[in-house]
Amino acid sequence: MADPVTPLDACAAKTVDPRRVAAVRDRLLPAEEAEVLATQFRLLADPNRVRVLYALLEAGELCVCDLAATVRMSDTAVSHALRLLRVAGIVATRRAGRMVYYRLADAHVRMLLDLYREHLRHGQAEPGPGGR
Repeated sequence: MADPVTPLDACAAKTVDPRRVAAVRDRLLPAEEAEVLATQFRLLADPNRVRVLYALLEAGELCVCDLAATVRMSDTAVSHALRLLRVAGIVATRRAGRMVYYRLADAHVRMLLDLYREHLRHGQAEPGPGGR
């Protein structure tokens, strides 16, 4: 009988290194912080919201009308996306009279978007396992 094949995402031998596990647990992200982070990433799971964010990344600042025209969405859909992103602290606003302009909340959001886009490009440029 042939040896069973161990999947890549499983342990070949069931042993636990207690010191290593304890050291990592001490530095592990607290559950509450992980929940907040996961919620933020769920906001980025919508392609329309991502397009809105990248439009703001490129433009710096746009009103709802300009943003809707840029991403080819209705004003209502853009407003809804912006409300969710604003409440989460991902976008910020500036009022000029009756106009409200939206921008990325801070440089961290810009860095996250730039970094992840670069990550995607990197994955496309180099074949991964299986000859991708």
